[in-house]
Amino acid sequence: MLTILGFAMIATFLVLIMMKKMSPIAALVIIPALFCVFVGQGAKLGDYVLEGVGNLAPTAAMLMFAIVYFGVMIDVGLFDPIVRGILRFCKADPMRVVVGTALLAAIVSLDGDGSTTFMITVSAMYPLYKRLKMSLVVMTGVAATANGVMNTLPWGGPTARAATALKLDAGDIFVPMIPALAVGLLFVFVLAYVLGLRERKRLGVLTLDEVLETERETESETVTEAVLVGAGGGGQVRTDTAGTGSGAGSGVGAVPGEEDEGFQGLDPNRATLRPKLYWFNAGLTVALLTAMIMELLPIPVLFLLGAALALTVNFPHMPDQKARIAAHADNVLNVAGMVFAAAVFTGVLTGTGMVEHMADWLVGAIPEGMGPHMAIVTGLLSLPLTYFMSNDGFYFGVLPVLAEAGAAHGVSPLEIARASLVGQALHMSSPLVPAVYVLVGMAKVEFGDHTRFTVKWAALTSLVVLGAGILFGII
Repeated sequence: MLTILGFAMIATFLVLIMMKKMSPIAALVIIPALFCVFVGQGAKLGDYVLEGVGNLAPTAAMLMFAIVYFGVMIDVGLFDPIVRGILRFCKADPMRVVVGTALLAAIVSLDGDGSTTFMITVSAMYPLYKRLKMSLVVMTGVAATANGVMNTLPWGGPTARAATALKLDAGDIFVPMIPALAVGLLFVFVLAYVLGLRERKRLGVLTLDEVLETERETESETVTEAVLVGAGGGGQVRTDTAGTGSGAGSGVGAVPGEEDEGFQGLDPNRATLRPKLYWFNAGLTVALLTAMIMELLPIPVLFLLGAALALTVNFPHMPDQKARIAAHADNVLNVAGMVFAAAVFTGVLTGTGMVEHMADWLVGAIPEGMGPHMAIVTGLLSLPLTYFMSNDGFYFGVLPVLAEAGAAHGVSPLEIARASLVGQALHMSSPLVPAVYVLVGMAKVEFGDHTRFTVKWAALTSLVVLGAGILFGII
């Protein structure tokens, strides 16, 4: 019964957000609360939620201060050289823009943190997508899938969890997987190329100057129309609807009518730039990432200290610090709210025993004859299981069971561990991954739209990694 209710709860959640009947935050809270009552454990809902919040509180704190830290680094111009290089490659060709998105997401993913990757990628590419009127779900889909493949790095999380759960060396798991993961990343670039060609066919190819000139002509026509309408009707002329503010003639200003959504993140003359502190900020970021990889302190503590230091050094005056925090407050609130809402979902799934029953059912459903092929079975199961469960739940709860089943048929735990990594491309778009809310929130994309577009491509990428692993004899 708990198995059926668990799958029903997840299906209900996905259907409602994909049909846009509920917001993700509301769905993450209300649906598990109702199902908790259905299973007769409504009296324990408070305990489950508090336990879930307690488990995810460090993640929420990390995301809050990471958003502030990297937001400040973007404000002061730390990533401008990378952005300029990618944009020089992209020009105004939609195909190059999508490939550039995949390239940037893959490069930044080397730090092992999905939230960081999405903040930098969206901050760099969002203005260009808006300027060229490109599909924003293409950006979020490509970025999430590229990050998912790179998330298998030993310091990214899944590999370390698999090694810990099966008492193996992370290097023994990851290094042999490199060829298969390289094929997966290559597939992401091919996918970006194909999606980019589709966008190019829809929009054509322009130079950025032509795009800006077209916008200025459109603005001019809108102003003229407004004047004619106002004069002809004898009424008041509404010049405020013409959108002729900072976007007109600015070159890298805001999109007309969308002052906060233009190229402001790339504006070489923005007031927040701190060129004299460039090497300090670069050194601070390298030190922060190094400390993160070496696990010198808990990640939330590192980002808390880093954000405080970055604000103090770059913006020593209190009003400037408050302005920077206010500038990123929307993202902080949206992401932190989503994480704590997800804590209700995961708390109920775990507390009621739904996750355990779902995992047992899936493992029990494996035919006896598939025993010698448990590595392939594990790879296939990693797609739905890491999508519907947290990495902790899968790697610490399900993977040991799969490894035992494989060992009974002579399948090495190393093969099981490697196979368990292939679902990460899909996992990064799971509603239970806090970083995905950073991605869709900053890109101003509905989570349901992102899910509908991305899941099929991410699942295909995971299958490509699995196929390459089998072909190379790794799995």
